[in-house]
Amino acid sequence: MRVVAIIQARMGSTRLPGKVLRDIGGMPMLARVVRRVQRAKLIEQVVVATSTEDSDAPIIEACASLGVQVTRGSETDVLDRYYQAAQRSHAEAVVRITADCPLIDPGVMDQVIAAFLDKRPDYASNIITRTYPRGLDTEVMMMTALERAWKAASESYQRIHVTPYFYQNPQLFHLLAVTGDEDYSQQRWTVDTVEDLTFVQEIYSRMGNRDDFTWREVLTLIQDNPMLVKMNADIRQKSLHEG
Repeated sequence: MRVVAIIQARMGSTRLPGKVLRDIGGMPMLARVVRRVQRAKLIEQVVVATSTEDSDAPIIEACASLGVQVTRGSETDVLDRYYQAAQRSHAEAVVRITADCPLIDPGVMDQVIAAFLDKRPDYASNIITRTYPRGLDTEVMMMTALERAWKAASESYQRIHVTPYFYQNPQLFHLLAVTGDEDYSQQRWTVDTVEDLTFVQEIYSRMGNRDDFTWREVLTLIQDNPMLVKMNADIRQKSLHEG
């Protein structure tokens, strides 16, 4: 089965404009995400999906320097952007990753993908039942299921966030929740604000600004330095309906 990871990226952000190209230890965030996703063993191709807006032209330039394929589509209908990118990539299964997760872990990605390939559901993820830190989110879906959601999803937030239609309609899809051995879901490792970015920059700095470390190494670092968690502990995650 041809498994393609599609990383959604855009420059627009209400809380941290241009965040996907913000510097993390000498490299833009998008580069960190791409490099980490490329280390997943069960992914055949990595594609960045951005919008056709002029403001997203810097993402095209960044992808050229990274040597990664990029496609362009609707800024607001991200579900359509994913579907079109998946078609162009001849994907049979699509892995959804967002460009604001610079601590995304290839081992966790492979765990979710392996479970998906073993059970062959329509959709598998580690977000249906959260046990991993927010920022390690990995969603895998059959291309046929993505097409069904693309045709049927009608609410604007379902199209902005790509996958709500799956887990909001369990009667229509075979869903698989992939969980870890312990619950670390209270940890926040994604980037939406300056505080989040500062936290991630500090993690990378303490890792020598390399990006081949695992999520377990990050967890150990945080457990040894509990003050790190306080850097973005007060940040509220936006709801699906807030866009």
